[in-house]
Amino acid sequence: MKFLDSYFKLTEHNTNIKTEIIAGITTFLTMAYIIFVNPSILSEAGMDYGAVFVATCLAGAIGCLIMGILANYPIAQAPGMGLNAFFTYTVVLGMGYSWESALGAVFFSGLCFFVLGILRVREWIINSIPLSLRLGIAAGIGLFLAMIALKNAGIVVANPATFVALGDLSQPSAIYALAGFFVITALAYLRVTGAVLIGILGVTLVATLLGHNEYGGLMSMPPSIAPTFMQMDLVGALDVAMLSVIFSFLFVDLFDTSGTLVGVAQRGKLLDEDGNFPRLGRAMVSDSTATMAGAMLGTSTTTSYIESTAGIASGGRTGLTAVVVAVMFLISLFFAPLAGSIPVYATAGALLYVAVLMAGSLSHADWEDPTEAAPVLLAAIGMPLTYSVAEGIALGFISYVAIKLLSGRFRELNPAVIILALLFVGKFVYL
Repeated sequence: MKFLDSYFKLTEHNTNIKTEIIAGITTFLTMAYIIFVNPSILSEAGMDYGAVFVATCLAGAIGCLIMGILANYPIAQAPGMGLNAFFTYTVVLGMGYSWESALGAVFFSGLCFFVLGILRVREWIINSIPLSLRLGIAAGIGLFLAMIALKNAGIVVANPATFVALGDLSQPSAIYALAGFFVITALAYLRVTGAVLIGILGVTLVATLLGHNEYGGLMSMPPSIAPTFMQMDLVGALDVAMLSVIFSFLFVDLFDTSGTLVGVAQRGKLLDEDGNFPRLGRAMVSDSTATMAGAMLGTSTTTSYIESTAGIASGGRTGLTAVVVAVMFLISLFFAPLAGSIPVYATAGALLYVAVLMAGSLSHADWEDPTEAAPVLLAAIGMPLTYSVAEGIALGFISYVAIKLLSGRFRELNPAVIILALLFVGKFVYL
């Protein structure tokens, strides 16, 4: 006990072991939906469901352990939402690459993230990208998730005349998805811990009892991870056209991680007297290392979770909270049958709710300035309408630079934004 107090500086942070354990369990309950949702999404790319389930749990455990032990922050990590959708629906199903090559791209993005941290250029990149583009990208990923959720539930279907149309809402999948979304949203408003998890399991239970879903069991030994372990294709990921994919993985993870870290730190009052984030480099290294480990195991990009604020609200202040989350992920390995029993429409409601949270960033955009608002809108709607996170990012950057130049406000542009916009233009023209 004295060792834990000394290593994690519990007394210094006005906390104790009991409080940290409770905080860790609370954080895990708010983000446990990922162990069901991630295998569901990545399996659509042709990956083995059971292997991805194990990889998800292990990647989350590794990320949390590194964050807790190395950086000593109560911030949990796991395969990120949005990035897994980009992996499946854009890179594999959209661009036609194998999931092995996509894993290679994830690994290289993590490696680049790590190198950028060592060279101390991550902060420069983050500070160079306009706030409006960051907001548009975050919202766009949310809208992309919403489109995926509605499609998976049969609420939105293809239509040759209008591209998309309303599906048959009398079908069980649509009813269950909407019911799950309504329940999750209401529980979240009432501040019920684990609202998303409760919604997923509740829909699964009702569907099983009514004969619309098959129950596969509760616990068993973990499935084999062999189908995905070290299956990444590093050579395939070095294809010229894959450079934009690696960049997109890196770019989204960079801003997702930085935004989450700052937001969680502010909520938990973890910033120093000058408002700076102590041990930011260690936290970023934790993220990049976990991403590379996750790619080796067989899952998409691992990132920091904003749900960590739930644990902080429960008193978590040190890395011991993250270590507890890691232990919970390891325990979850034995609940594979339950994960396999979760129908896609049960996770659709959860995806839709996560989309609501991410789309909320649009409220912070400057809608009075059209040179700022237009790129936000293009980046946001570009992702669901092109079914690609990368294309949405590209549209955002190109429109931002073009509109600023034509408006005579070129002084607001910086070299990083101009270079990235030109690279995206080159991608559309030559690739």
